[in-house]
Amino acid sequence: MSFRGDGEGKFTPPGEPDRRHGGILSIMPATAHAFFAVAFVENLSLKEIAAAFPEARGSLHELRLTRSGGGEVFLYPFGVVVFRDVPREGREAELARLRAARPGLTLEVVREDFTVREEEGAGIRVAEGVLAVDRLTPARAAIVAQTVAQSAAMEYYERIVEDLFARTGDLVSRLETRGTVPLRVRPLHRFIGEAISTRNEVLSVLHLLDKPDAVWDDPAMDRIYEDLRGEFDLADRYQALESKLRGVQESLELVLDVARDRRLVLLELAIVFLIVFELALSLVRMR
Repeated sequence: MSFRGDGEGKFTPPGEPDRRHGGILSIMPATAHAFFAVAFVENLSLKEIAAAFPEARGSLHELRLTRSGGGEVFLYPFGVVVFRDVPREGREAELARLRAARPGLTLEVVREDFTVREEEGAGIRVAEGVLAVDRLTPARAAIVAQTVAQSAAMEYYERIVEDLFARTGDLVSRLETRGTVPLRVRPLHRFIGEAISTRNEVLSVLHLLDKPDAVWDDPAMDRIYEDLRGEFDLADRYQALESKLRGVQESLELVLDVARDRRLVLLELAIVFLIVFELALSLVRMR
C-alpha cells in the first residue's frame, strides 16, 4: 500500500482527501480572463480625460482603473481602450463615460479579444490562441493589456495603409496603361502629404513596441511579453506596415516626377508656340 506524503512527515492513505493547514486541499480550477480591446480613429489625451476617471491611476502611457463592479479598464493615448473581465454592459458604460469626456469621438473601428488562462502550476505558454500563466498579477495583466492594445492599433493602421496602397496602385496602373498621369499635381501633393502623415503617426504610436521597462527585472513577464509578440505577429506586421508605407511614398514621388515632367514639356511647348507666334507677328508687320 502506498501513501501520499505532505512534506511534513504526515501521510494520507490513498482514496482519502488530502488535508493540510486545517482544510482540504483541492486543485484550484483554471480561471479564464477575457481581455477586450476597442480602437478608435482619434488619439486620446490622457490628461484631458483623466477628470472623467478620477479613480484611475495614471502614467505617461496609460490610465488604469479597477471597476467597482469587477474587472479593469486600461486607456492608452493611441486611441485604444482595453477591458479585463468586464461584461458587455460594463464596457458600454465605460465607453459612454469616455465619449462624454472626449466629445466627437467616432465609433470604434477595431475590436479585438484575447483570453488568458490562470492555473496554479501552469507553465507560461501560448497554445491555440490562449496564454496560460500560473498567476495573473497586476503587472502581468498590464503587459497583456498593452500588447492587445498594440495589436488593435496596428490593425487600424493596417486598414489605412492598405487603402493607401490600393489607391497608389490605381495611379501606377494608369501610368502603365496610358503612359501618362493627371496633369493636376495638387491632388498628388495632398496624397503624398496623407501618406507621409500616416507614416509619421505609425512611427510615433507604434514605437511602444519597444520592450516595456517592467519586463527587464522579471523573467516571467519577459516570457509573457515575447510570447504575446509572437502570437500577435507584432514585429512582422510592423515591418510590413513600414515597407508598404515606404513603397507608397516612393511610388507617389515617381508619379509626381512624371506629372512635373509632363507639365514642363507643356510649358516648353507653350514657350516655343509663343516664340513662333511672335516671329509670325513680326513677319506680318514687316510686310
